[in-house]
Amino acid sequence: MSISTEESFQGKGVFPAKYAFTLLIPLRNIFLSPKLLIERLDLKPGHRVLEIGPGPGYFSTHIAKKLDGPSGHLTLADLQPAMLNKARKRLEARKLTNVDYVQLDGTGLDFPESSFDRVFMVTVIGEVQPDSMQRKYIEDISRIMKMDGILSISELAGDPDKLSTAELTELVCSGGSFEVKKIFGSERNYTANFSKL
Repeated sequence: MSISTEESFQGKGVFPAKYAFTLLIPLRNIFLSPKLLIERLDLKPGHRVLEIGPGPGYFSTHIAKKLDGPSGHLTLADLQPAMLNKARKRLEARKLTNVDYVQLDGTGLDFPESSFDRVFMVTVIGEVQPDSMQRKYIEDISRIMKMDGILSISELAGDPDKLSTAELTELVCSGGSFEVKKIFGSERNYTANFSKL
């Protein structure tokens, strides 16, 4: 089984790359600014971070700058080559070299065990279809995340695939690999951080 790559601007599908420009509009800062996301991720020097579904790199540039140093590293993983190319161009234009780019095949997250200190996604988990693949991704994240790592998922108003905090907590914690560490914001716009058990 693999993730559906059907594109949909109106929900229950992968956000179309041809509309990626809408993901770069500064009005997004009203819902979640890169600065606020960085605070919520609690990034430390040397962290290795995985961003799932970076789109054109709206948050990626800020995360890569924050991680810039001898061992800090950001991996961008996306199903769509067009989105990865947009993100790559954006980061390369800013001369950020502590980043690599991985095209996902829709069957899971094929990274070595305990690779990442932080795994995050913003308005992505609801796009993962069918729902059984959402659970598969959570299982994979548990495997590839370090023991003291944080899984951070942000959901924002206006996203047609948005999960409520209750739905997300059920999805992430039901497998027994994670527990809620902290939920920031309100039901309308939130970031939920989960600790690995």
